Amino acid sequence: MPDSPNVSASFQLILDTAEQLIQEKGCRQTTLQDIIDRSGLSKGAIYHYVSGKDELFGLILKSKVVAMNEQFGSVVAGSSPKDAAGPIRFIAQGMASQTDHQEISNKIFTYLLSQIDNPKVANILRELYAFSLQTAKQWIETGQKAGAIPTSVDAGKMASIFMVFLYGLRVQNVVAQDAGERVELNDIFRFIFRTLQ
Repeated sequence: MPDSPNVSASFQLILDTAEQLIQEKGCRQTTLQDIIDRSGLSKGAIYHYVSGKDELFGLILKSKVVAMNEQFGSVVAGSSPKDAAGPIRFIAQGMASQTDHQEISNKIFTYLLSQIDNPKVANILRELYAFSLQTAKQWIETGQKAGAIPTSVDAGKMASIFMVFLYGLRVQNVVAQDAGERVELNDIFRFIFRTLQ
């Protein structure tokens, strides 16, 4: 994925088209040829950005983290100093939406996880995990700098715990989607809020 904050229009079209196709057909049935046909871009244009479908799917997940991080910055900027409730509620909402079994990022995550025995996919997931972990750590450090989260909280360790919680929610909502008790938004908010105080 281009590191610049401004993603090219062509790359954004590729991401959007892939998401639409995944919603319609699922991850396994969506092909790069489908994306080429639907987007109207050439094969060369697609391969300029990605070497294959799995890499593209990983980049969609990364783009979701980037977008959430940008929104988090806006929420923090609009919050009162030392007030962690607004930013934590935003994070909880993001976790709740990402773990819904019908949500694109969870469909992609589940698909990639099922391909973990492929070294290329395993690397994509490792890179995504590291990027997500670093983002979560930065959010905690932002709260610490604002005085909303105690500096005694180990940001790296807490970010790791949140990743375990998020990944656990994702798996739970896929495996037990209709099997009773679900972790709701307020449960996630209270867990994060209490953990960071």
